[in-house]
Amino acid sequence: MNKFINYVEGMVFRYRLSVVLLFLLATVFLAYQSSLLKLDAGFTKNIPLQHEYMQNYMKHSKDFGGANSVLVAVCDRNATIYNQQFFDTLKQAHDQLFFINGIDRSLVKSIYSSSTRFTEIVEGGFAGGPVIPADFNSTNPAALEKVASNVDKAGIVGGLVSDDFKCAMVSGQLLELDPNTGEKLSTLVFASDLENKIRAPFEDENISVHIIGFAKMIGDVADGAKDVVIFFAIAIGVTAILVFFFCKSAMLTVLPLLCSVVAVVWQLGLLTLLGFGLDPMSILVPFLVFAIGISHGVQMINSVGKEVVAGASVRMAAQTAFRTLLIPGGIALLSDTIGFMTLLVIDIGIIRELAITASMGVAVIILTNLVLLPVLMSYLKLGENYKRKFAGKEQRSDKFWDSIASCSNPKIAVVILIVTLMLFGLGWMQSLKMKIGDLHAGAPALHESSRYNQDTFLITDKFAISVDYLSILVETEADSCTSYEVMSAIDSLQWKVSNIPGVQSAVSLASVAKIVNAGYNEGNPKWRVLPRNQQTMVQDISLVPTTSGLLNGNCSVMPIILFMQDHKAETITRVVDAIKQVRQEYETDTLKFQLASGPVGVMAAQNEAVDAAQNPMMAYVFGAVIILCLVSFKSLRATLSVVLPLYVVSVLAQALMTYLEIGLTVSTLPVIALGVGIGVDYGIYILSIMSSKLKSGMPVRQAYFEALKERGSAVLFTGATLAVGVSTWVFSSLKFQMDMGILLTFMFVVNMMGAIIVLPALAAVFWRKQS
Repeated sequence: MNKFINYVEGMVFRYRLSVVLLFLLATVFLAYQSSLLKLDAGFTKNIPLQHEYMQNYMKHSKDFGGANSVLVAVCDRNATIYNQQFFDTLKQAHDQLFFINGIDRSLVKSIYSSSTRFTEIVEGGFAGGPVIPADFNSTNPAALEKVASNVDKAGIVGGLVSDDFKCAMVSGQLLELDPNTGEKLSTLVFASDLENKIRAPFEDENISVHIIGFAKMIGDVADGAKDVVIFFAIAIGVTAILVFFFCKSAMLTVLPLLCSVVAVVWQLGLLTLLGFGLDPMSILVPFLVFAIGISHGVQMINSVGKEVVAGASVRMAAQTAFRTLLIPGGIALLSDTIGFMTLLVIDIGIIRELAITASMGVAVIILTNLVLLPVLMSYLKLGENYKRKFAGKEQRSDKFWDSIASCSNPKIAVVILIVTLMLFGLGWMQSLKMKIGDLHAGAPALHESSRYNQDTFLITDKFAISVDYLSILVETEADSCTSYEVMSAIDSLQWKVSNIPGVQSAVSLASVAKIVNAGYNEGNPKWRVLPRNQQTMVQDISLVPTTSGLLNGNCSVMPIILFMQDHKAETITRVVDAIKQVRQEYETDTLKFQLASGPVGVMAAQNEAVDAAQNPMMAYVFGAVIILCLVSFKSLRATLSVVLPLYVVSVLAQALMTYLEIGLTVSTLPVIALGVGIGVDYGIYILSIMSSKLKSGMPVRQAYFEALKERGSAVLFTGATLAVGVSTWVFSSLKFQMDMGILLTFMFVVNMMGAIIVLPALAAVFWRKQS
């Protein structure tokens, strides 16, 4: 290994100018590629496509639409909907949604849809027609009264008309492909169209417009994600100040910042070359790459400074730093890379993209901050003034390191480990309360006060339907909707599941057939039952079209649609578990109640995928770290000294999530892996010095003191810089970014403390003969 390092060192520094030019050309090319990078958000990327629920969802999506729906509620601020301005606005909103590119026009529905009809019982039998007659004139009060009567007869109050008659709904489904281009539909463009073509033109002092749905939520997340640029600029500014105070040199401040920015540019450019876009949910990764680059850059600055103070020339100091940091730095970054790649085990597209994005960015740092940075530093001229400042700082810090080194004294070490064990026990107990999924109503990626979530709360409050619905797909033989046994089983199961706490309402072909049957019998509620006579059953269901979403073309699939109060983790778990238990009573060889479609079905699949992946992911992360540490240090004791503090911190982070009511979701699951991947750097840098000293027989305290003198300042600075950078995220307009900021700040700081305090205490126990 030493021969290989010496060979690489010789090649790199012998051809310094060629190396710089090569990096320059690559950076220019990848900078151009990164300028072509676009935000890319897609519905299917957010779902585990191989999950049983999603297999059922995809199989029947052509018949019943997907879970990617949009709801537009048009509300009168002052009175009921029965006035000219409201109906004119509603008609325009319906037409505008119908013609927006990407909408499935066959599934756009409102009281203006020709398929929205009422039926009433008259002396001669049934009478009915569209809720909005063809000759409707909104300026005629009598016509408005007629529509009001039709709305009552149609039974759409709570669905297309709000319970208080102040709002009306326009709903639709999105297509997967853009009908104009044949390519994947741009969710972000569609979300922008909703805002610019529906809300902006029609909302005024009398009318309010409220829009919810996956596409709109992602659009709002993308708008909020643009703030990341501001946070990125703040992070660069704060980091520059901290680096300057650390190294006392303007040029040494600029170079690590420059190399870290180059790493980000390379990462974004490589994403474009690989055909990826940048999803709004992973837009934070470039910032993490920058922060990781800075942390390794500071180690390089620190090493060069010490060599220069010791009397070496800047070029020789850079070569020495390159040689001594290539292995520990490379192992640390390789641990980060493999740790991020373990996220690939999760069968959700957005997490896999995040894993690829983060892994690629960290791998690039090996080149930019461990190769390019020392080469650039070798061209600097550091005068006597710099040497005096750096030497003075080192002398002042020696006393501090001597006091910290006491953590490796056996008696103090025992106290530290007992306290650590107590914290671990408390954290473990608290972490057992962690829940899978969202813990709050509304879109979890956005703050409760956001416009989207306020729209969600209004629609949920005023309507009996929302985008939070789950469909049980009843699969049976063709023409089974005329079978009393099948319809009765559907009806009985619907009744049971509709009484599960958290279910707001339910509808199926069986429940509609009962209403129609009563209508054929003068509306007598005693006849609101399923007829046993097949001809009568045919008569009842003949009035229900396939566009209702309650049956497919040959009546072999009939969904039961459950409208939920919310999509909280406990609500979804309770409802899904109850359905799994209840359906066993009714399933036969030819009758299956399959889960699940609808947005809540997607969330249930996500939650189960996250639940199934969390333990394997952590096992892979720690497995990769353990293997790399064993290879690097060739010592089980050294490996345990690095890994045990990491595991304690990961458990404490899970405990913090439960305390802050942050559920384990698609957006928060990667945080633990990211924290472990980055946190391992501290221990590797410290133990790379300690290990060699201990092998030579040096006492633990002295070995730790020497490691602190060599790497301690950089480790403390790195932890502080990373924490300060991500702590600014608490001011983000995106809740998931705020949550990530809190969790990452905690993990960066506590992992640093674990490496500085717990690691030497463990070393005192593991090398007790040298204590």
